[in-house]
Amino acid sequence: MANSAQAKKRARQAEDSRQRNASQRSEMRTTVKKLHTAIAEGNKEQATSAFQAVVPVLDKMARKGIIAKNAAARSKSRFNATVRAM
Repeated sequence: MANSAQAKKRARQAEDSRQRNASQRSEMRTTVKKLHTAIAEGNKEQATSAFQAVVPVLDKMARKGIIAKNAAARSKSRFNATVRAM
């Protein structure tokens, strides 16, 4: 448990950051899930628009450090290849 004022403040900041990251991670997963369902349905127009919505979200999460930069790039590449192959 935090004893000093500095440690207490750091604990508060860590909790705020954890909640913010969880919210943003949930938003990212929701957009990715929409893309997965569009791909599964075989709807190319819907999949294309969902892909265009996913790309900036993945970039934002990578920029904020919620996911790794290469993980975002890998996901975008795989999603793009899947959508184009439809």
